[in-house]
Amino acid sequence: MKTPAALIYDFDGTLSPGNMQEFGFINAIGTDKDDFWQRNNLMSKENDASGILCYMYLMIDEAKKNGIKLTRDSFRQFGSKIRLYDGVKEWFKNINAYGEAIGVEIKHYINSSGLKEMIEGSSIASEFENIYACSFLYNEEGNAFWPAAAVDYTTKTQFLFKINKGITEISDDKRINQYIPEDERAMPFQNMIYFGDGETDIPSMKMIKERGGHSIAVYKPGDKAKKSVAEKLIKEQRVNFACPACYYPDKSLFKVVKRILDKIKADSDFDRLVKVNQKRIESRR
Repeated sequence: MKTPAALIYDFDGTLSPGNMQEFGFINAIGTDKDDFWQRNNLMSKENDASGILCYMYLMIDEAKKNGIKLTRDSFRQFGSKIRLYDGVKEWFKNINAYGEAIGVEIKHYINSSGLKEMIEGSSIASEFENIYACSFLYNEEGNAFWPAAAVDYTTKTQFLFKINKGITEISDDKRINQYIPEDERAMPFQNMIYFGDGETDIPSMKMIKERGGHSIAVYKPGDKAKKSVAEKLIKEQRVNFACPACYYPDKSLFKVVKRILDKIKADSDFDRLVKVNQKRIESRR
């Protein structure tokens, strides 16, 4: 019997070295990333508003000003230009093979404040069981006009419970609140590994760690400031590990995840052995 494991990733700064809007969209509207994010931050502060909702508004507004139609297809075209960290494209095949070798069935998930439609256009979209991220509503002409989902740091924790209970739809607000015994849930928290880099990931990383799972803070290789932030999260006991965001098999991140998978498998086998022994004893009564 294979042991299930969930590998859950933030996207921007975790699988990709930048924000996904910076690899196509921002160039298309004729500005640069610093200007776009400065305006986003100013709008958020002046209106005491969500920075996530502000960037989604700015994307629609700037697209209109520049005669760009934001359709699902155009988002995916922008997404196809997203650059990934070294080793990410090969990561899924390599880590899945390791899981298969030790009897662990790995499922991959995205939990991001970026855009679902752009992630769907990326070269790794097919690797994920589900993509939990921001998304838009579209009018009859197929153009984005309003947010359908805005994912911030607290919303991300909700999706961990959806994975735990085997719920795929963001709109499902009934089953998420239904009581399900821990041993009947689709994906135990202790079988989860969370990969994140930024502030929007901290509640999720800490929650996974506190519930017996494992959290990894990744940082851009060679970036001393980012490394310092990641290591601070270890000192604050919010994550288990801090590793450079390089996904090749000979690098520290891959080696850490292999050992975590070994532990998940061993713990699962031990728990199963305990239950078998208990049933054997009860059957003699």
